[in-house]
Amino acid sequence: MELRITIPFVARTYGDRCGIARALDLVGERWALLVVRELLLGPKRFTDLRAGLPHVGPDVLAQRLRELQAAGIVRRRRLPPPVPAQVYELTTRGAALEPVVLALGRWGSVAPVVAPDAGIGPDALAVALKTLFDPGAAAGLDATYELALGEHLFTVRVADGRIDVARGGAERADARLEAAPGTLAQVLWHGRALDEAVRAGEAGVSGSVGRFLELFPLPAG
Repeated sequence: MELRITIPFVARTYGDRCGIARALDLVGERWALLVVRELLLGPKRFTDLRAGLPHVGPDVLAQRLRELQAAGIVRRRRLPPPVPAQVYELTTRGAALEPVVLALGRWGSVAPVVAPDAGIGPDALAVALKTLFDPGAAAGLDATYELALGEHLFTVRVADGRIDVARGGAERADARLEAAPGTLAQVLWHGRALDEAVRAGEAGVSGSVGRFLELFPLPAG
C-alpha cells in the first residue's frame, strides 16, 4: 500500500507591515502578475492561459492559480451551455490591479530585452496598447479599430483621449490591421515600417491606420 504525505501550502511572507510588502506577499511570486495580465481583458481557460504564458509549466501555473484564488484575486467558474468550460477570471479586487500592472508595464517598456528572441502573446500586446497609450496623441480622434493578431481579434476604441481594448471583433470598424503580435510590436516600437511588413506578407491593412500607429510611443528612458 502506497503511503502519500500531503504537505500543506504555506504562503511565504516578507514579514513587513508596509503595503508594498503585503501586496508582494500576494502577487510577488514568479508568474503571478503575468497571470493577472492575461486575465485583464476577460476570463480564460487553463489552456488559454498556457498559450499566453508558454514558458510556464502546467504544475506551476496551477499552483499560482490556487494561490491567487486563495488571496481573492482570481476566481474559477464554469460557463453555461452550449459551450460548458471552466474558466478563470479576476475578482473585483484582482481587477483593481490593472493600473498597477499598466504602470509596471510602462516602466519596464524601456528596459533592455534580456532574451532577443523573446516573443509576445496577443493579450500581452493588447495590454501593451493600454500601457503605452498617449492621450495627447489621440486629441480629436474618434475611431474604432479591429486588430487581428493571428487568430485572435480585438476591438480598440479611441475617443475623448481615452482607449478601450476588448477581445472580439468590432461591429463597425474604421480600419482593420492584421499582423502577428511580434510583427505589430516591431512596427510600433522597433522601427519596422508597416509598408515593408505588408509587402513581406506579414501584415494586412484595411482603411487608414497611420494615426493609430502614433498613439503608443515609448516613454523617455
